[in-house]
Amino acid sequence: MVSYLIIAVLVLWSAIYTFKKIFPQSAYSVFSALARGCEQRGWMTLAKWLRPTMSAGCSGGCGCSADSSAQSKNKVTVQAVKWK
Repeated sequence: MVSYLIIAVLVLWSAIYTFKKIFPQSAYSVFSALARGCEQRGWMTLAKWLRPTMSAGCSGGCGCSADSSAQSKNKVTVQAVKWK
């Protein structure tokens, strides 16, 4: 019985994660609507947890940054491992 619960939670989490990655604008509007509904019922903690964060950059939720020069300055160089 516990294994079914664990599997259900993992499948639900995977579905939400995939929905957010494939349809970022739709996910934003869905989670905003859920947060507003929770606020109207007085569930402020759940509404705060559900409310999507404002994305910086292109607002597409793709993870890109509007300031590409700042991103290139923070790029870490890869160094080879030297074995002794």
